[in-house]
Amino acid sequence: MTINRRKLMTTTAAVAVAAPFVLRVTRANAAEFTMKFANNSPVTHPLVIRAGEAIEKIKKETDGKVEIQMFPNNQLGSDTDMLSQLRSGAIEFFTLSGLILSTLVPAASINGVGFAWSGYDKVWPAMDGELGTHVRAQIAKAGLVAQEQMWDNGYRQMTSSTKPITGPDDLKGFKIRVPPSPLWTSMFKAFDASPASINFSEVYSALQTKVVEGQENPLAIINTAKLYEVQKFLSKTNHMWDGFWFLANGKAWNGIPENLRTIISKNLNEAGRKQREDIFALNATLEKELAGKGLAFNDVNQAAFRDKLSAAGFYKEWKGKYGDEAWALLEKYAGKIS
Repeated sequence: MTINRRKLMTTTAAVAVAAPFVLRVTRANAAEFTMKFANNSPVTHPLVIRAGEAIEKIKKETDGKVEIQMFPNNQLGSDTDMLSQLRSGAIEFFTLSGLILSTLVPAASINGVGFAWSGYDKVWPAMDGELGTHVRAQIAKAGLVAQEQMWDNGYRQMTSSTKPITGPDDLKGFKIRVPPSPLWTSMFKAFDASPASINFSEVYSALQTKVVEGQENPLAIINTAKLYEVQKFLSKTNHMWDGFWFLANGKAWNGIPENLRTIISKNLNEAGRKQREDIFALNATLEKELAGKGLAFNDVNQAAFRDKLSAAGFYKEWKGKYGDEAWALLEKYAGKIS
C-alpha cells in the first residue's frame, strides 16, 4: 500500500485543528458525565490554561465520573453562536463577557459601564459581593447558571491603525469594532464614533482589511490574538472593566448530582481566582512587550471622556435601563457615577 506523504500530512493537520483541547486521565471506565466547554480565548490565554488545570482536577476528584472537553479559540463558532449552543444544550459550559451576555440578560453588562471603575480594589468586592449576586440572579432567570467567581478579562484599551486617540474628540467619526452589545454601541455613539458590532472571531480580519480603523480590548487579548500586527497606536483609556462569567446550561447543571456539582464549582472558582492573579501579573509586563512589537502607547485624561459621556446623557440613559436597585449597587462599590 502506497501512502501519499503530502496527503497524510494534510489529513493529520486537519484532524489536529478539528480536535478539541481535551485533558484526559487514563481510566478503564467511561465517564458518567461527558460535557463540552467552549470559549473564545486563544490557547495561550490564562483563561484556557487555568480552565485546563481545573478540568484535570475535576476528573481526578470525581474519580473519572466527570469529563469536560474544552474547545478554545472559537472552535465552535462566534460568541453569539456559542451562546445559542449553550442555551440549547449543545454545549454545557461557556465563558462569556457579561457585556455580550447582556443581549440575553440586560443586567449582565452593568460591570462594563464606561469609566466607572478606578481599580480592582473596587471591582472584585463588587463582583464577588452584592452586585455579582444581583447579576447571577438575573442570569438564572434565563435558564443559565453562573459560577460565583467571575474570571478576569481586564481593563479595556483603545487601539487604532490611523491615529492616536488622546481625547474624546479623536473618536468623532472613528470606525471602531465593538462586540455585539448594546452598551458598547451606545457608549461609542455618545463619543460620536462609528461603532461596528463584530464578533471576536472576525476582529483580526476586520482590522487587516480596514473594515474598521480600531478596536478595544484588554492587553492580554491584544497580545494573545496578535492584534498588534494590525494596529499602530494604543491609548491607555481603561474605559471599561470586563470579565467572563463561567456559565452552565441550567438543565444540564441540575442533572449532575450535588456532590459532583460541588467538586466542579470548587475547582472552577479556584481556577478563576488564579486566573485573576495571572491577568494582573501579565498586565504589569505587557506594555513593554507590546511596545517592543511596535505598538505606540499614550496616556489619556479619563475625566474628559467621562465628561463627554455625562454631557451626552449616557449615564442617565443606562441608569434608567438597569433600574435604581442595580445602579445603587454599582455606585455602592464604584462610587458616584454621573
